[in-house]
Amino acid sequence: MKETLSKIGNVFTFEGTIKEIRPLGEGLINDTFFVETEGNSPNYILQRKNKKIFQDIPAMMDNIYKVTTHLKKKIIEQGGDPLREALTVTLTADGKPYYKDAENEYWAACLFIEDTITYQYADSPQLAAQGGKGIGKFQAMLADMKNPLADILPGFHNMRFRFRQWDEVLAKDPVGRKSQVQEEISWIESRRKEMLDFWAKAENGEIPTRVTHNDTKISNILFDKTGNVLCVIDLDTVLSSICLNDYGDAIRSYANAGKEDDENLDKVYIKMDIFEGYTKGYLSETKVFLTPAEIENLAFSAKYITFEQVLRFLMDYIDGDNYYKVKDETHNLVRTRAQYKLLRSMEDNYGQMCAIVEKLAK
Repeated sequence: MKETLSKIGNVFTFEGTIKEIRPLGEGLINDTFFVETEGNSPNYILQRKNKKIFQDIPAMMDNIYKVTTHLKKKIIEQGGDPLREALTVTLTADGKPYYKDAENEYWAACLFIEDTITYQYADSPQLAAQGGKGIGKFQAMLADMKNPLADILPGFHNMRFRFRQWDEVLAKDPVGRKSQVQEEISWIESRRKEMLDFWAKAENGEIPTRVTHNDTKISNILFDKTGNVLCVIDLDTVLSSICLNDYGDAIRSYANAGKEDDENLDKVYIKMDIFEGYTKGYLSETKVFLTPAEIENLAFSAKYITFEQVLRFLMDYIDGDNYYKVKDETHNLVRTRAQYKLLRSMEDNYGQMCAIVEKLAK
């Protein structure tokens, strides 16, 4: 590293003097560091952003700055604490929300929010409800945001785009695996029309575009010491999409009784109590602004996002494992089958899922 962490840290407008910068956590995408300052000055988070994943980091940071500015305005209007209830982006001395170093690496910083609790998974309907409330409140505060966001992940959750990729990979069959997974391919093809029909509702505006988070796992929500939702974090993926994507992906991760790559398919099914808990919390914040079309398609969005993962894992397997990190050459196939089992469980319980949404949306 040509520039030391201390030199990079001093580019940002931190209050106080930097005492130490040390690694924090084991992030799968960005390199994260804790910035400890002297005395009673606030502490900070410093990140080296992954430019392989995010190919336009200036646009990404501009999105984050727009979103957090809007959130803080709303929090102040509601009598909250804008320094604890929203991320605070720390600008550089020349007023930018990022710094590009001598090696063309991008860095960003934000205020560290003290005295918080995080969870890796929701083990009760009550905690799931708090997670749903967190994402719901995040979306609700941004529902009237007019400032446009850059599309930093083109094609994200766009089923028409995914099927174009799928068709190209099947046509090429680059490593000769297609013949081994004909049954799995039939899973995708039998649902092609249903999934494209859903996405058409987003394309024609029947389901509106809003500000979305796009990584709604519970570990991206900070809770205060009393167990209440405090702040949504990890905003690298914020963009304009349909908010049903956030809900659907949350259900996929929260309500799965098994693991995303579980080899024991008997363990993989949708936990309906967790589904109901999350939905209750989510709708408590969002039913005031969601349109009838959004509410009507809410339960389907869980199937949609889970199907998308079946398609993407199988597509990556056929393509030779070029996108997702794998433990071995069957890992993407294991993921495919586990997510398909979850999808089938959702399909079996779909009537009940729709009834729960209808009840809680009243």
